[in-house]
Amino acid sequence: KQWYQRRVPITAGGAAIIPYLKEQLKVAVNETVKHGGCLGLGLAAMTSRNSEIYEQLKDNLFQDDAVIGEAAGLGMGLVMIGSLDSTALSDMISYAHETQHEKILRGLALGIALVCYGHLEAADPTIDSLAADKDPVLRMSAMYSVGMAYAGTGNNRAIRRLLHVAVSDVNDDVRRAAVISLGFILFNSAEQCPNVVSLLAESYNSHVRYGAALALGICCAGTGMKEALTILEPMINDPVNYVRQGALLASAMVLVQQNDHLCPKLKHFKELFSKTMSDKHEDVMVKFGAILAQGILRAGGSNCTISMRTHYGHTNVPAVVGLLVFTHTWFWFPLAHFLCLSFQPTFLIGLNKDLNMPNMQFKSSARPSTYAIVPVLEPPKEKEKEKVSTAILSTTAKKQAKTKGTANVSGSAMEVDTPAKVEKKPSSGINAESQSVLFSFF
Repeated sequence: KQWYQRRVPITAGGAAIIPYLKEQLKVAVNETVKHGGCLGLGLAAMTSRNSEIYEQLKDNLFQDDAVIGEAAGLGMGLVMIGSLDSTALSDMISYAHETQHEKILRGLALGIALVCYGHLEAADPTIDSLAADKDPVLRMSAMYSVGMAYAGTGNNRAIRRLLHVAVSDVNDDVRRAAVISLGFILFNSAEQCPNVVSLLAESYNSHVRYGAALALGICCAGTGMKEALTILEPMINDPVNYVRQGALLASAMVLVQQNDHLCPKLKHFKELFSKTMSDKHEDVMVKFGAILAQGILRAGGSNCTISMRTHYGHTNVPAVVGLLVFTHTWFWFPLAHFLCLSFQPTFLIGLNKDLNMPNMQFKSSARPSTYAIVPVLEPPKEKEKEKVSTAILSTTAKKQAKTKGTANVSGSAMEVDTPAKVEKKPSSGINAESQSVLFSFF
């Protein structure tokens, strides 16, 4: 636990902006501004466990405003990530039972899951109490808490628990959350995820299918894994619109930072994304997924990937948090911006002591296509319109001929055919050469 506190300090940029955010949150009157202030303060103070910031966010939660309370509940969880603080859990769970606003409940559900992050069996008592609750939102929180508590461990007991809930709970949101959480537990052994969720991807329940798609996207992000794409490709043609949206998002997450050499299917999926975006008859929800998918493929100018591991192999806490909150795009689409927390740069910048780019040369034994840059999207070219000759109907032609004939009759004298000259054939008694007539007498 002490190592965890040392490895995840608050960033310098976050520390500098905290006083400003605290002041703006105090003086703000508009609920929309307060909503943004709570989220911003929670992000800036993420993992700090600052009691003063926590209390300020709790005061905003107790205003019982749906818009403000949702952000405040999530912000409290961001500040107390991985603490498993009994006071924080008690405050959040007790208020979740009191409030009548489902938005506040959803914010607290994510916040509770974040507080349980990384505590394995120590979080089981909290998870058990939430899983037995009558409120489906708190049971959904229990499923996310399992994913956070056992993130990256591949714990078999946690996987069995999630699979049991995914096929037995009466609420679709709980089942969807259970399947999505499988992706967080298995991300360190991504090759196992397609086998685990393959049957769930064919479930009769559309929410389970959506969860299976996102679980694959989260677990296999940036790998270009063929097995994952084989499961996701038919889901893009699913009859339910939000399942198609999830399949598009997950496909982009799997294909991020890939090129045509590393993953031959990339071209097919890119064409599919473009076709979905431009299809006038496609559902708006599916178009939204295709637009986000294009953005994910081009993350950081094609210089970023999605990874829940650092370069040293440790779990990247902000990336896990970002992907968890991103899954709540289902309820509130602006939360899609949290996905940026999971982006990791894949480029290398070299500078000398004067902060100038030095002249460097690298030798690579791989083919140039292995690391080729993905070509830039080109706007569709306008096709030149060919002039099509006007079709003339047979009735029109006859009418025109008739009209023309009538005009000729009225404008000139009647034409009379001249009799043809008849040439008389010479009889057998005429010599054509001498033109003389011979008579014969008997």
